[in-house]
Amino acid sequence: MTHYLEFEKPIAELEGKIEELKRLTGDANLNIADEVAKLQSKVDKQLRAAYAKLTAWQKVQVARHPERPHFVDYAKALIEDYMPLSGDRLFADDKAILGGIGRFRGRSVVVMGHEKGADTESRIRHNFGMARPEGYRKAQRLMQLAERFKLPVVALVDTAGAYPGIDAEARGQAEAIARAIEVCLKIKVPLIAAVIGEGGSGGAIAIAAANRVLMMEHAIYSVISPEGCASILWRSAEHAQTAAEALKLTAQDLLKLGVIDRIVPEPMGGAHRDPQAAINALGDALDASLGELVGHDGAALRARRREKFVEMGRKGL
Repeated sequence: MTHYLEFEKPIAELEGKIEELKRLTGDANLNIADEVAKLQSKVDKQLRAAYAKLTAWQKVQVARHPERPHFVDYAKALIEDYMPLSGDRLFADDKAILGGIGRFRGRSVVVMGHEKGADTESRIRHNFGMARPEGYRKAQRLMQLAERFKLPVVALVDTAGAYPGIDAEARGQAEAIARAIEVCLKIKVPLIAAVIGEGGSGGAIAIAAANRVLMMEHAIYSVISPEGCASILWRSAEHAQTAAEALKLTAQDLLKLGVIDRIVPEPMGGAHRDPQAAINALGDALDASLGELVGHDGAALRARRREKFVEMGRKGL
């Protein structure tokens, strides 16, 4: 069953009518192709109109859509000969961050990213994409492995944030995130990050301090969730919509602010309506970005990456 967002209800009604008509096609006395075509035209028109003027809060809803493609979908479609690597060699294997080695359009790469899960069982297994310290230590290990073998790194970001549980804090969550950022800024190989859904707080930046930061058209990227921001500023999550506008968390806002480098267009109606088209679009964008960076001197790549993030703090001063 398709999951419809609140602002998509008029579209849901039209598509429901289309499904009803299609179930009648077995009746030889009925010719409903024209009616279906008219309704589909209305659906396309409403989709185009709705997604052309999404508010920040609606973008949040789209970014969190349960049917958006996740890390495992991108890895399966884009990475050949994928060999997953597990564990941080210190404590355990965190399932919220996955990664390994494979070939992306002819290039050997290290790929890693957050995995939220697609159903109840997998969401629990992957802890809804919220990594514990061992997840970020796994990410460090993968990036260091990439540097050792001179392989570019592709990181796919999709998390509401790092896991805030007592066990995570006890094992050094803040230190693990800080070290992961340090490794991002230290390695001498190309690092490309792409926000494919949610990019939340330090849990996202831990693997996204990259030479190129891409962002799907309807993804979000912010220091805190709208609900969390509203709870702090207004003592109530009811103001989440206001917070979403103030946070400037959309891809369009962040491109203007210089926080990201490129927006990857999504299919009409969002990535959840045509996952394969969204995956192909991101693949093309990653390929182009890698083409710009592969072959450059490692020390220069590292220096430019560091300067990129230092420069963000200087703007507006």
